[in-house]
Amino acid sequence: MTRTPTHASASTATYFDTVRRLSSAQKPAARGAPPYSVYVNRRVGRFLAAGAFRLGLTPNNVTAISAVFTFCAIGLLAIGEPSWWLGILVWLLLAIGYAFDSADGQVARLRGGGSPSGEWLDHVVDSIKISTLHLAVLVTMFTHFPLTDSGWLLVPIGFTAVAAVSFFAMILNDLLKAKHAPLAPVSTAPRSMTRSLLGLPTDYGVLCLAFVLLGAPPAFLGLYTLLFIANALYLGLALGKWFRDMTELGHVEITRP
Repeated sequence: MTRTPTHASASTATYFDTVRRLSSAQKPAARGAPPYSVYVNRRVGRFLAAGAFRLGLTPNNVTAISAVFTFCAIGLLAIGEPSWWLGILVWLLLAIGYAFDSADGQVARLRGGGSPSGEWLDHVVDSIKISTLHLAVLVTMFTHFPLTDSGWLLVPIGFTAVAAVSFFAMILNDLLKAKHAPLAPVSTAPRSMTRSLLGLPTDYGVLCLAFVLLGAPPAFLGLYTLLFIANALYLGLALGKWFRDMTELGHVEITRP
């Protein structure tokens, strides 16, 4: 029987003991997970999670902190006038919010496991973030960018749709796999660096970094448009693969004794 960690037992360990515990208990990253999320965000989140755990914060507390940083950034993006300082501030707030988003699950692991309500809250906050971020770009483009063609406004609108569909499809994948193949073995294939690098434009951390260019609207718009195209192409390819995966789940269900 696995003993659930308690605050009393945690008090006898140092902060770095807690970090090491998290490191050894870290879930393996998906085979093609983009590099920023794996090598930067997850590691920063680990240090934040260790601190939050030792302060007695719950996973929901950490999710709320993530939401505050993230939605402050989105609000500033929507109402502020584009500038270099605003771009750097938006990037930092989004990046910190993203790190705390990684930390909440790690805090749950330290406390012995998460809860359905915590997972629900985490996903709801993520869904709001994913949609409103691109709508904030739409507002600032319409209000402040010297656009020569209003067709450029279709880029953040399209990005909103792509991000929402991607998020929903990935959540649905997990739900259907848990329902139809709960005993299927977890893939032990090694991480593919090539596949990971190809997914770099879809990494939320890269999108956050792009806002540093807000002080140069044409440069930001160019990079943002390239990220949108890359994400749309990636989604198109991923949907085909995910549909084939779901088809295989159906075959497993039919042939199950």
